[in-house]
Amino acid sequence: MNGVKEGHWKATVTFYKPMLRVNKIVLEADSSIQLIMEKLQSYKSRVALNFEGFQYQLGDFQYRVGKLCPRILKISRGIVMEVEYLPISSLEKFKQIMNEFVDIWQEAVSKRSLPGHFMHIEPSFSDYGLANHYTLQHTAFQYAHVTGQLIATVQAVQAGRN
Repeated sequence: MNGVKEGHWKATVTFYKPMLRVNKIVLEADSSIQLIMEKLQSYKSRVALNFEGFQYQLGDFQYRVGKLCPRILKISRGIVMEVEYLPISSLEKFKQIMNEFVDIWQEAVSKRSLPGHFMHIEPSFSDYGLANHYTLQHTAFQYAHVTGQLIATVQAVQAGRN
């Protein structure tokens, strides 16, 4: 890629699976929420993941590419690429551009015969009360969505081995 490397990128996501799901919401909170969740013990399971890599700028696109690891083990469980088209914050306008980007990326990956596959995950933001204008809550939701898919995949593989 011919992007300009802008530096190191790191994000940590703690995914709590609640005991009861009444409403679908995205909660924005500071780091003390983890202490509150631990004290309440109102969840079935908890997974903490680190996303770590580098951030690049390529024209109007900003993208982050990195590995995905459980917080404790530090063993890579996947590769994550987050793409942001800076001039547009409307999700509807962005969809066409993003689909074209994914097609170009998939073509580049297939030409190199790399193992694995590239997935474009498009969660339903409206189900969680998130508006059409993109915010950090949308980003947090996408990380949680990817984490949920990763957990489901690992559980399915483990169940197949047993």
